[in-house]
Amino acid sequence: MIASTTAAFLTLTVGTAFAHTGCGGHEIGRRNVGGPMLYSRAVTDEASAAASTDVSTECTAYGYAPVTQIASSFPAIWQTASILSTDSEAQQLFASINSTVNSKLPNDVPHGTPTGNWTGVNYSSSDPDCWWTRGKCTTPSSDTGLKPDITIVPEPMTWGLGFDDGPNCSHNALYDLLLENNQKATMFYIGSNVMDWPLQAMRGHDEGHEICVHTWSHQYMTALSNEVVFAELYYTQKAIKAVLGVTPLCWRPPYGDVDNRVRMIAAELNLTTIVWSDDTNDWEAGTNGVTQQDVTNNYQSVIDKAGNGTYTTHGPVVLNHELTNYTMSVFVSMFPKIKSAFSYIVPICTAYNITQPYAESNVTCPNFETYISGVTNISTSTTQKDGSSSTNSSYTASGSTSPSASSTSKSDDSSSSGSSSSSTASNSASSAKSGALGMYDGLSGMGLVLGGVVAGVMLL
Repeated sequence: MIASTTAAFLTLTVGTAFAHTGCGGHEIGRRNVGGPMLYSRAVTDEASAAASTDVSTECTAYGYAPVTQIASSFPAIWQTASILSTDSEAQQLFASINSTVNSKLPNDVPHGTPTGNWTGVNYSSSDPDCWWTRGKCTTPSSDTGLKPDITIVPEPMTWGLGFDDGPNCSHNALYDLLLENNQKATMFYIGSNVMDWPLQAMRGHDEGHEICVHTWSHQYMTALSNEVVFAELYYTQKAIKAVLGVTPLCWRPPYGDVDNRVRMIAAELNLTTIVWSDDTNDWEAGTNGVTQQDVTNNYQSVIDKAGNGTYTTHGPVVLNHELTNYTMSVFVSMFPKIKSAFSYIVPICTAYNITQPYAESNVTCPNFETYISGVTNISTSTTQKDGSSSTNSSYTASGSTSPSASSTSKSDDSSSSGSSSSSTASNSASSAKSGALGMYDGLSGMGLVLGGVVAGVMLL
């Protein structure tokens, strides 16, 4: 382990998704794709990677030996994930999960293509699969046994803060702002980005942000087979465990594209689904007729709701992106207004009093009361799960105790050769998922980032 501080059926048409069509793409650079890696600066540790806010400096490719040494244990970065032929543990775990999904949801099938094309797809207008892209469904039928997606936070006048698509090589200005304001967020990291920019990922974790899964290659998940859905989630969990030493228990589907089949596979991997209530559309600026002023207006719309009584009983989960310099800088510019309008701004784990946000019980997230008192860091103790008790228990939104993360069957150990952090097939699927689902009990209900330019700078 790398230890680290329309009647019966509706025909869908070609084009983009019905709601959130995804991240704008091509600002986070794809690199190390078979050619030689360039070492134009000697970044060897987290501190040096965090030292500059010059984009060309931040986004110069570097080599990090602990990651390159385990790369063969993962799919190729920015390629659709699949289970490696040498990964018997993943194969066995998937076989167990696949059997469960096929038994419980025999009629749920993939929709469209991984790039979001639904030409010729026939789908019932009754929305039997609770397909978010079709009708923003976030509460599966009770007979599925699936919990509702997280869409809001239960605390009034509270902004649920999160950023998709990280870690971005050029995120230092954003993370500096968060650090200076003692502000924590939930970071939805893409597995390929974690492998590409491990030191940036370390900064996010070490500065106390909650880390969640945002898949391996950022595609429309409901278009993928069961095996690929599993691999996209499993290997991202595994990469985060290898680089950061923690196993996330939360995830966000790219584009919000999720249905019951995908939810169930995620749940079997102990992952709770988090979507959003409000979209800033920051990812869309400059495309589809969306202007930067439109994005500013979207932010202002959420802020205005804080003043008109909308959030007297709950708060929004707002979709923001660590995708480009623009998406990050617009948040930086709006942050003072957000702070002024809302009573609190918190990560999702804090909003739901999830004090154990990872499978590892020695890592704790401050509950809501602790956070608003000024103690905001997610902290790691020396206590491990090898027989000793955890520092804090986890709680439901109503405040009652729920099963702790130690009830999950995930292992705390991951070797430098990339051994899995997920449970083995000998553990039952129901046991494997009990921890994460218990922790989030009682809750109510952007194109492939493949490479190119960050603020005009071509990445390698």
